[in-house]
Amino acid sequence: MDMLTLIQVLDSTVRMATPLLLACLAGLFSERAGIFDIGLEGKMLMAAFFSAAVAAITGNVWLGLLSGIAASLALSGLHGLASITFRGNQLISGVALNFLASGLTVLIAQSWFQQGGRTPSLTETARFNGIELPFAIGPTEAAEAGRPLSQLIAEANVVQQVWSELISGHSILVYLSLLAVPLTWWVLFRTRFGLRLRAVGENPAAVDTAGISVVRLRFAAIVICGVLCGIAGAYLATSLQAGFVKEMTSGRGYIALAALIFAKWRPWHALSACLLFGLLQALALRFQSVQLGGVTLPVQLMDALPYILTVVILAGFVGKAIPPRAGGEPYVKER
Repeated sequence: MDMLTLIQVLDSTVRMATPLLLACLAGLFSERAGIFDIGLEGKMLMAAFFSAAVAAITGNVWLGLLSGIAASLALSGLHGLASITFRGNQLISGVALNFLASGLTVLIAQSWFQQGGRTPSLTETARFNGIELPFAIGPTEAAEAGRPLSQLIAEANVVQQVWSELISGHSILVYLSLLAVPLTWWVLFRTRFGLRLRAVGENPAAVDTAGISVVRLRFAAIVICGVLCGIAGAYLATSLQAGFVKEMTSGRGYIALAALIFAKWRPWHALSACLLFGLLQALALRFQSVQLGGVTLPVQLMDALPYILTVVILAGFVGKAIPPRAGGEPYVKER
């Protein structure tokens, strides 16, 4: 593997890790407040559909993004109503949301577009396009030189290759997801709101005794979770791909939960875990026929690598990673 190929694999890693990172941070806020959210998958799927559908109809990707966030927030509201207000089982509520999103997206898509449960392909104005940073080698430079872009990048030095291929050219949602990591760390560990949120996940009775509303804090965490899942779903349908297809999340919500456990509910560790999963997905896409000891590995094995790692992490780290003590338990105020 030459240097340019390695840089391109890392570039794909960042793109594939972005929805995982956003969903992982969403689960981080929710579970730090004591609300286990298995419904990350369903929220992402619902957001992906509505963002693609609205963007296809209006031709405006920003309206699509807002629609995806609104759809995710609607499911978050249902989850909060079931698990916080009515004190239902949080795991069952999350699974129900996943089933609801899986069936509802295909039903509405078929009703609106009659294309077998998918949306029309998005045009340029209905998608988040890559942002070319200053001094990066892009299509403009290639057109001026009258040479293919790939050839210009291949002839550039390593610094220019890293800047042009790895750092530049991503959509705005990729950069926002990376900025969300230090922002999440600051909110959770350097603000009063974050301190109270973490306290609710550990000892809600103590928070309630201090005169702080446990219900309000948990609903705030649910709202943040919904917004982040909405952005993650919109990224899948309007940036990583050009439209919605059935079950396009492909288990990313569950992978994000595994990354969250692997990261032990810490933002910077979550970034590392999601990049690891993204790397496996990038390798599976780029290297379809890998020979190992004279044996060609099947494509299906490469595609299954992220899910195999999910099982390994859940089997090996669930007992070692200690979740918030009040996680999964509805709070009943003493009278």
